[in-house]
Amino acid sequence: MDKHNNDPRFSFEFFPPRTDVGVEKLRDVHRELAALEPDFFSVTYGAGGSTRDGTRQTVTAVKQAGSDVAPHLSFGGSSKEDIASLLIDYKNMGINRLVALRGDIPSGTGVASQYFYANELIEFVRKTTGDHFHIEVACYPEIHPQSDSYDSDLKYFKNKVNAGADSAITQYFYNPDAYFYFVDACRKAGINIPIVPGIMPITNFTSLQRFSNNCGAEIPRWIRQRLQAYGDDSNSIRDFGIEVVQTLCENLLAGGAPGLHFYTMNQTEPVRQIWQQLGLRTR
Repeated sequence: MDKHNNDPRFSFEFFPPRTDVGVEKLRDVHRELAALEPDFFSVTYGAGGSTRDGTRQTVTAVKQAGSDVAPHLSFGGSSKEDIASLLIDYKNMGINRLVALRGDIPSGTGVASQYFYANELIEFVRKTTGDHFHIEVACYPEIHPQSDSYDSDLKYFKNKVNAGADSAITQYFYNPDAYFYFVDACRKAGINIPIVPGIMPITNFTSLQRFSNNCGAEIPRWIRQRLQAYGDDSNSIRDFGIEVVQTLCENLLAGGAPGLHFYTMNQTEPVRQIWQQLGLRTR
């Protein structure tokens, strides 16, 4: 269905399964989450294109199942010829949205990439396929872990917007003030594209802590202390996590966020529980 321009947009992210069992599971997860009628699903792309074939297979499966899908894309260790071919394939499949990311080359490969930064990829996409694709990019309310400063992070974000990005999805966070401060700073810097919060459900403290250490996302002390106190009580962790993330989403939407992007980790729950408790629309 067509959306009104001011309607919030909602999307779910998958990663390409590496086993036949994972493929079957994701087929079920997609069917269950598709019933919520999100605006699109995105599919991640490993360092240096390490999951390129898996990404394309997952993208194809989601598209053939009737959902709009946004493949993640990066240069990394891929040649511009490979990327151009993939863009044409996606265009021919009827895909009209991409998530353009900086290319990370796997260590030890000895591969030197001609392109590295996301703004270079965006320029290449625009040169190759014009305005066919709606291009999403990443941004970081709590600063990219490799950035020198908040201001330099904003500069790199603005470079992506100037290259032709249409909207952005944030790294996950649990402090809504970080998001609202970031959006205000972006507007003052002349960055006016929609900035959609990325939402990470809380299901396992050990995994969340590892992810957060790698990507620079902060787990507020009060959340960390509660999760540690639950120990191995997975039911309490799940219930507390749903409550925390539901409240976060409510605050974001009430404050004017243009939508939500859920990092599902290829799980139906607790995304569906959060969705239902928020009373989000099934169109």
